[in-house]
Amino acid sequence: MAALGKIRSRGITLIAIIGFGLFAFIAEEAFRSCESSRNNQRQQIGEVLGEKISYEEFAKQVDEAQEAMKLMGQENLNDDQINQLRDQVWQSFVQYQIIKNECDKLGLTVTDDEMQNVLNEGTNQMLLSTPFVNRQTGRFDANQLKQFLAQYKTQQNANPQAAEQMQAIYKYWSYVEKSLRQQLLIQKYNGLLGHCFLSNPIEAKMSFGEESEESQIQLAAYPYTTVQDAKVKISDSDLKSKYDEMKSRFQQYVESRDIKYVDVQINASAADRAALMKQFNGYAKDLAAAADPTEVVRKSTSSVPYVGIPVGKEAFPTDIAQKLDSMSVGQTLGPVENAQDNTLNVVKLVAKAQLPDSVKFRAIQVGGATPDEAHQRADSIYAALSAGADFATIAKKYGQDGQEQWLTTRQYEYTNSMDKETQGYLKSLLTMGVNEMKNVALTQGNLVVQVLDRKNMIDKYTVAVVKRPIDYSKETRGTIFNKFSSFASANQTATDIVNNAAKNGYKVQEAKDVTTAQHNLAGIHSTRDAMKWLFDANEGDVSKMYECGENGNNLLIVICDKVHPIGYRSLDDPQVKELVKQEVMRDKKAELLIAKAKGANSMAAAKAKGAMVQSVNQVTFAAPVFVQATGASEPALSGAVYATKPGAFSSHPVKGQAGVYQFQVVKRTKNAAKFDEKQQEMKLRQKSMQYAGNFMNELYIKAGVVDNRYLFF
Repeated sequence: MAALGKIRSRGITLIAIIGFGLFAFIAEEAFRSCESSRNNQRQQIGEVLGEKISYEEFAKQVDEAQEAMKLMGQENLNDDQINQLRDQVWQSFVQYQIIKNECDKLGLTVTDDEMQNVLNEGTNQMLLSTPFVNRQTGRFDANQLKQFLAQYKTQQNANPQAAEQMQAIYKYWSYVEKSLRQQLLIQKYNGLLGHCFLSNPIEAKMSFGEESEESQIQLAAYPYTTVQDAKVKISDSDLKSKYDEMKSRFQQYVESRDIKYVDVQINASAADRAALMKQFNGYAKDLAAAADPTEVVRKSTSSVPYVGIPVGKEAFPTDIAQKLDSMSVGQTLGPVENAQDNTLNVVKLVAKAQLPDSVKFRAIQVGGATPDEAHQRADSIYAALSAGADFATIAKKYGQDGQEQWLTTRQYEYTNSMDKETQGYLKSLLTMGVNEMKNVALTQGNLVVQVLDRKNMIDKYTVAVVKRPIDYSKETRGTIFNKFSSFASANQTATDIVNNAAKNGYKVQEAKDVTTAQHNLAGIHSTRDAMKWLFDANEGDVSKMYECGENGNNLLIVICDKVHPIGYRSLDDPQVKELVKQEVMRDKKAELLIAKAKGANSMAAAKAKGAMVQSVNQVTFAAPVFVQATGASEPALSGAVYATKPGAFSSHPVKGQAGVYQFQVVKRTKNAAKFDEKQQEMKLRQKSMQYAGNFMNELYIKAGVVDNRYLFF
């Protein structure tokens, strides 16, 4: 009882302690939940129609596209190409999600039968990039695809090397099939939309008349440039009124920011260049003397590997490829500087020959418990085939199909390295005659190969290249880095940087309307960290000094100068104000020139008032008139001419884009074009669809697309 009483006497204290403990527990869980939510948000690369897109999901799509490009021979993409690929994947993904959402509402789908029809037709451009193209017809062959899929299911584990190749082709086909279904759904939606725009015989006839009826006119032009800007008075109320009229043009759907920045490039000094030139003179001497240039190129750390096999010009950088035809075999050229990619180069043309771009062949892989056993077995196979045995039958005996396949130059010419055995194997395929067989000995076994066809003989080159950037030394970098770092430390406000940059030998530059859709700032590579900073910064903030650029050879300081939020840009915005001012200026000048032209009732009277007179032929209602005197196309003038009778002088001056105009219609004729009702109706439908082309932009805006890729790439 005493203990119970003691507890009761401290009840409030206990309740407080328990309550605090519960609060701490709940707060901890809430914190964990918020942190988890923030982590999830950090992994979201964007959003479409309220659906979050994770980084992993998007990266997977990019990887699929990149693998597809590799299979098509486009390997070793540079940063700009990878960014371009990411843009294409993102745009395709967003477009498909938006269109699919509309199709789901309408019940539109792509059926298996529709897919099969497209495969059977075999003309879709996407299908023509696959390995299943019939070389005789140039069309996609659905039967080849069926055969491949059947082989993939039954034989993908029969031969490791063949299985790997089949797996790569299967992945590529899966990517093409998915992309094709998406393309067909988009086409179906666009087709449905297109059939909402109809034409009729009456409209077609009127339209043809507008196109074929041509007027010859005498034109009197009063260019706006003849009125000095200083003579035009513009008030704030004029600007406000015009801004309200044009306001819809100033709506922006994504946030953008204006920046000021100082960019310092680190370049090689004269001493750096001299030291590098000395190295390259040594490379040139070594290459000229080397029977096999492999080691010379490897030790030079050249950006162009030496693989020792003949390849096409396209395998080399453009500056190297341009030199090859003017060189003789065995010649060494260089050192040569290339300013475009900032490199020094030494080139040796090892060999040149006319070789096939494509080789059709078949092969039997021969293994054994030991290399000797494999060699002996291969000799027996080669002898049997030479005596007339059937290739496919012997291949089947060794668990292979002896399938015919094509080797193209693109399949191997972009490789970065190649062992001696592979070099020898490829050289054999390229130099063997049609129907010739060869027993190629490899470390792990043998290949019995037969060439069946050779196509498209082209010049191929075996070339050793030493290409390296004209780089700066550590000492040069240190000097430039320390100077700019000192400047950054001494000038930490936007005002100080702007005021003191020139005194220290730096230039403040500007970039307007930077958005998160950009891959870098001010065209400088590797500025993702600066981008992330910018879109977290406030107006007037100054960044730290960033090391960025292609190879870290740029030093950058960024000022967040102005933030333009989603919504309407105000009249206070300098860019908006300038556009509005130009429109008001044009209106005011038009008023002055119309007043000047008032009373002129003939071309002579117009000329007396200072108009520039010229003849203009073939004026139609269907196209704007181009006026040489003002250098502008004037749609309003076309309409006015069409509405004026032959011989008449325009009763009212026409306000155009670049001036005020009066005219007299001299004569009106029909051109020689013949009316085709169906063709004209189709043309009108297509024109209507072009006008409606903004539908995708409207859907995009309504989809609430969020693009956070800049946080990840």
